[in-house]
Amino acid sequence: MNERQSDQLINFENRHIGLSASDLDEMVSELKISSADQLVHDVIPLSILCDRMSLKLDPLTEFQYLELIRKKSTKNTVLRSLIGQGYYDTFTPSVIRRNIFENPGWYTQYTPYQSEISQGRLEALFNYQTVVSDLTGLPIANASLLDEGTAAGEAISMVADFVNKKNKKNPKLVCYVHEQVFAQTKAVIESRLSSQGYTVEYFETLSDIDATRAVVVAMQYPDSKGDVSHIGTSIDDLIQENIGLVAICDLLSLTLLQSPGALGYDAAVGSTQRFGVPMGYGGPHAAYFSCKEKFKRNIPGRIIGLSKDINGHPAYRMALQTREQHIKREKATSNICTAQALLAILAGMYAVYHGPQNLKRIALKIHLLTAGLARSLKKSGYSVEDLCYFDTLSIKIPDSEKHRIQERAVQAGYNFLYTSDGIQISLDEKSTSQEVKEILEIFQANGDDLEFSGGIKEEYLRKDDFMTHPVFHSYRSETQMMRYIKRLENKDLSLVHSMIPLGSCTMKLNAATELLPLTWTEFSGLHPLVPKDQARGYQEIIHELGEYLCALTDLSAYTFQPNSGAQGEYTGLLLIKAYHEDRGDDKRQIVLIPSSAHGTNPASAILAGYRVRIVQSDDQGNIDLSHLNSLLEELGDQVAALMVTYPSTHGIFERQILTICASIHGVGGLVYMDGANMNAQIGYTSPGTIGADVCHLNLHKTFAIPHGGGGPGMGPVFVNELLAPYLPSHPFVEDSHKAKSIQPVASAPYSSANILLVSYAYIRLLGSRGLKNVTKYAILNANYLKKVLSPHYEVLYSGAGGWVGHELILDLRMFKEVGIQAEDVAKRLIDYGFHAPTLSFPVPGTLMIEPTESEDKKELDRFCEAMIQIKQEIDEIARGEYPADNNVLINAPHPLYLATDDNWDFPYNRSKALYPVDSLREQSKFYSPVARVDNAYGDRNLICTCPPVDTYETT
Repeated sequence: MNERQSDQLINFENRHIGLSASDLDEMVSELKISSADQLVHDVIPLSILCDRMSLKLDPLTEFQYLELIRKKSTKNTVLRSLIGQGYYDTFTPSVIRRNIFENPGWYTQYTPYQSEISQGRLEALFNYQTVVSDLTGLPIANASLLDEGTAAGEAISMVADFVNKKNKKNPKLVCYVHEQVFAQTKAVIESRLSSQGYTVEYFETLSDIDATRAVVVAMQYPDSKGDVSHIGTSIDDLIQENIGLVAICDLLSLTLLQSPGALGYDAAVGSTQRFGVPMGYGGPHAAYFSCKEKFKRNIPGRIIGLSKDINGHPAYRMALQTREQHIKREKATSNICTAQALLAILAGMYAVYHGPQNLKRIALKIHLLTAGLARSLKKSGYSVEDLCYFDTLSIKIPDSEKHRIQERAVQAGYNFLYTSDGIQISLDEKSTSQEVKEILEIFQANGDDLEFSGGIKEEYLRKDDFMTHPVFHSYRSETQMMRYIKRLENKDLSLVHSMIPLGSCTMKLNAATELLPLTWTEFSGLHPLVPKDQARGYQEIIHELGEYLCALTDLSAYTFQPNSGAQGEYTGLLLIKAYHEDRGDDKRQIVLIPSSAHGTNPASAILAGYRVRIVQSDDQGNIDLSHLNSLLEELGDQVAALMVTYPSTHGIFERQILTICASIHGVGGLVYMDGANMNAQIGYTSPGTIGADVCHLNLHKTFAIPHGGGGPGMGPVFVNELLAPYLPSHPFVEDSHKAKSIQPVASAPYSSANILLVSYAYIRLLGSRGLKNVTKYAILNANYLKKVLSPHYEVLYSGAGGWVGHELILDLRMFKEVGIQAEDVAKRLIDYGFHAPTLSFPVPGTLMIEPTESEDKKELDRFCEAMIQIKQEIDEIARGEYPADNNVLINAPHPLYLATDDNWDFPYNRSKALYPVDSLREQSKFYSPVARVDNAYGDRNLICTCPPVDTYETT
């Protein structure tokens, strides 16, 4: 009996880990090792190997876990939260929830770098961009950002940098922000701008702005008190002074109100949460970002563009991809990598479902109910602030009366926002006239003569049409909508089809049991600003998850604010900066980053205000110690930190990692460990063990949160005792305000709290033993692939004993001499039913492969069969059997429309193109819907919103 047969119970570990007992026996035999345990001991340096885990946790069965999480859910008290401040209850249409949010065909997709097999989600994101562009009145929109605060900071920074390009010798460094911008947004703006050399000043009226110092002015409508009258404030003088202008807007309100574009703003940002996305105790939600045409090469994040494939068929792609920060590295202007793709798709589909007329009706209903509530409160003697409102009322009330109202509200099942001078109430999509009457009863006001008529000035209302494209008018019945969603899903390859072997991306199983509770009202229906006693279930889960992850990292404190891996990097660097500055060590302005580090590291360092120096690798792919030592000798006390990815993106464990970390500490610097490859550490070593002072974890990689086609993600940060005092605060969490805390890095106190349930489930279901086995089998699977593929391809880097970690890099550069590039191999894999491994990163002309622990041997063998057959196809080209410019690789992928065409004008037959191996005939073959996309055409002809229908016919 072997290690996989020792537990015959049907437990989650056996469901999550793909290998069967017979698989394990065959792979151990193939690798000529005694056991998978022996392999791990050979792969991980003995100097850091720790066989005993700090975390002691028994696994739960799926049934036991669901019982546990149900009990925790009952500790959350879900009232009608009319708190507002950027978070509002909404109704997710069931057809969207069931067919997208709860559908692995959508949530297990990866970021659409391989556009040919991403056409469905690219179209859905294209629709989303069109909604944003139309409603904001600005021509360029991206495919989402992380949250409203982050988007605001990015917009102000982008516009300020653009304005200052014309005045580099004497740049303006003051960004004016209106005092009634949401408190959490102001805090994130301050956090992001201060590290880039800008200062933030607040103003009440435009007369407070010093035009000689101002580089950007940011205003919000509706603002934190609900006022929309900023629409009537002329900004012409600011435009004349060449001051950048950023608007922060409620997207639903823009169905009624004048758009920022019409008013003259340069950029607009906000949240799309109201478009059918649950509050989820703060997230995840997609932030929108739109701007004028002149910013199209500066806008952060991703833009989906309409291009064409090589045969002229319309095709979507990520446009202007050179803005991706892992490509720009130390020249980056933003570190945005992960977006909120799945949530943007939900919001875009909500707009498709409702169309412009229903969106406007929803907004109008909210406003009319708010107006009726305001009139009745005034009639009853309440002092409702005389503001021009959309959905929010500010009521001035003495403290004594405020507390009595609060008691009655809670008893009646309502939460309001209680401010220093009164109460605010924000109505939403679920509000009704009956609800207004109940609110009036709480205030002991007369609700007998309710009158619902609008209170927005005529000059504030938008006059133009929006969302005129047929996609927003064609799917009114559920049957139509269901089929449209399914049609898009069928265009995309996801984990429901095959393994996605992307290196440093860890595309493992996202188990159904882990995801089930996300849509339970007790978790999805909580406003992030409710009192903690209404969120006891969430608080317990967050605390327990934090403690589990501290034990796994051997670090002592944490924050869940960063809502992506890159934001985790940025946060960790801000903590390091705060530590050095607190010690008066201001001269430490340099971050050392190995060339083998994760791609966003340099961008995050730049965003945090550091200068970057790259540490070279030696011929074996390790950090070049002589180069590192020479940099330390040269820079010494200027070094703030080293950012190291462990194991590195070269797929190996640095044998000298303890020496490397000690040398950084020796000059007074700190060590940041990027957790992108943590799936190769859990249970055997840890960031704390190797000497890291701070790390982030990609919960959307190692801890099973789905990638969602490019987000959501979570990048919580873990620190040792040195950095614990500097963990970020939040304006709505009283006990987070410590003397040395840095400013918030996310809008919500725990950012995307709802998806923390996934990682909590993953840990509880696997327990300590299961987590350790995950690492073991991830390493085993990677080394099995190396063994099978190495006779056919050169594996670029290997560690001690010729082993790799949990991923490996295949070097394809030698095939250039026969006209084949790494991209050709990537596209040919589509014909075999596989998503390509990570292409040309970290080394150009290579493929980086990470199989994860979730795949069985049959799937690994199927992938190997494809790669070996592709090598034979390359050999055929090399022998001259097929032309270098007309062969199965150069022409890949072969889309369905070619496969079914009566004409076949290729020097090879259909079977070779479409069914090159017999295994493809044994299962439902995945066909790409388009041929290879013409990237250059898409960049030369940028189209990022739905064009007129005839454009598709002529593209």
